[in-house]
Formats: sequence, C-alpha cells, structure tokens
Amino acid sequence: MGHDHHQHTHTVEGKRLLITVLLNLAITIAEFIGGIFSNSLALISDAFHNLSDTVAILITYITERISKRASNEKFTFGYKRIQILAAMFNAVTLIAISVFLIFEAWERFNNPQPIKSVLMITVAMIGLLANLASVVLLKSHKKGNINIKAAYLHLIGDTLSSVAVIIGGILIYFYEIYWVDPLITVLISLYIIKETYVVLYDTYKILMQQTPSGIEMEDIIAAVTAFNEVKGVHHIHIWNLTDQEVHFEGHIDLCKDLKVSDGQKVVDKIQIVLKEKYKIDHITLQLEYDRCDNKEIIHQEGK
Repeated sequence: MGHDHHQHTHTVEGKRLLITVLLNLAITIAEFIGGIFSNSLALISDAFHNLSDTVAILITYITERISKRASNEKFTFGYKRIQILAAMFNAVTLIAISVFLIFEAWERFNNPQPIKSVLMITVAMIGLLANLASVVLLKSHKKGNINIKAAYLHLIGDTLSSVAVIIGGILIYFYEIYWVDPLITVLISLYIIKETYVVLYDTYKILMQQTPSGIEMEDIIAAVTAFNEVKGVHHIHIWNLTDQEVHFEGHIDLCKDLKVSDGQKVVDKIQIVLKEKYKIDHITLQLEYDRCDNKEIIHQEGK
C-alpha cells in the first residue's frame, strides 16, 4: 500500500514536471517571437530566462526517470551524473548569452529604438499566466523533492521577471520611455548570471570531487576514531556523485587483529554514524591492522 502511494506520487510529480516543461517551452517560443516583432530586447532576455528554466526543469524531469535505471558493467555508478554535465552546459551557455544581451542593451541605451509596447505587454502577460500555472502545479510537491523545490524557485523568478517586463511595457506605452527596455534587459541578464554562476560553481565542485559543503574532515575523523576498536583513519575521500548523493571511502586502522565477523561489526557501527549524522549515502571502508606505512589522512598519489 505504501509502495503504491509512493509510486503514485512519483507518477504525479513526473506528469506535472512534464506539463511545466511544455508550458515554459511555449512561453519561451512566444516571447522570442513577440520580442522580435515588438522590437523588445527585454522580452527576448526574458525568453532566454524562461529557456534556462525550461532546460533546468527538463533536466529534473529526465533525472527523475533516468535515476530509476539500474547500473551496469559500463556505468557502475549509473547515469546520475548526466544531470551535472547538462547543468554545467546550461550554465555556461546562459552566461555567454546574458553577456551578449548586456552589450546589446548598451547599444540600445545609446541608440533608443521604438517598441510596440502593446504586443510586448500582451506576450509578457501570457508568460506571467503560464508561469503562475506552473507554480501552482509544483507547489504541493516542492517539500518532498529538492529538485522540484529548485524548479519551483526558478518559476518564482520567471514570474517576477514577467512582471518587470509588463511594468516596462506600461511605462513605454504611456510615457515612451524606451530606455526602460534595455534597463530591464540588463537587470534580467544580471539576475541570470548571478543564478547560473551558483549552478556553475556547484557543478565545478562536484566534477572536481570536492568535499561536500557542510562536512568537516576533522569531525568525520573524530566520529570514526571515537570507537574503542579504532586506532585511526587515513586515506580518506569524500565526494558528491550528484548534488544529492555523497560517497565516502577510507582506511580504518584497528587497535588489534579482529576476526572478519568482529571487523564487520565495527564497519556497521561506523556506517550508522556516517549515514545518520553526516547523511553520507555510499560508504566503502577498508579495515587494516598494522598494515599501511603511509598514514596520511589525505593520500598523495605517487608517494
């Protein structure tokens, strides 16, 4: 019964994510076309903003499906890291586009151009309504899934940028303040750069197998050596496989020679602490007794 409910929840989440992707794709296309015909750079920049979030939500949707695939001989860790590669590609592309839009906005500041504000407002209103619908679709699922929560926050940002474009269109319609359009373009572009830089830095840390944020090596060592059977720990590696999955491996130096069954009890106790206290998902421990000459905490390759 519980399994069926869990499966149903995942199915509903998947369907709502797919609907959200399609809605955002429709917004992106509408804003690109509307931006070209209305001559609004702000609308085009908002289209890129929506495109970035469409890709982010699509990655979430694909990841939810791919994560269910079993590992195999060629991909022993499975296919989970494809989301990291896709996120990095998305971030680099968006930063490049945003920089280009800022240069274009500077040209518009120096050479203001007439804008069809009615079309600009109409398309932005369509975008706003579609974004609000997407927010409603995902609101009930954001607490149970961190990826969906991230997608939900992206959509909140989309909604606010659509409001900014509408306000800009109104100012242009009533007061013919055409420099508002490039100003909004710059603000949206800077917002995209800020958000995507965080994603880019996070993907860099994961691909470089940096120790995950919030985990201190000294705390791990203290927790492991707190057991009476353990003399020390060395050759430690802690890294993220994905943004959610943390792996740990290390050599455990025992105080005395133990039977395999007794050694396994020590492993079990260490695993419980690492999983419950530090939220480490995958743990590999190598038990040793008076074996390694090199007791460095961080093993230097080649030594």
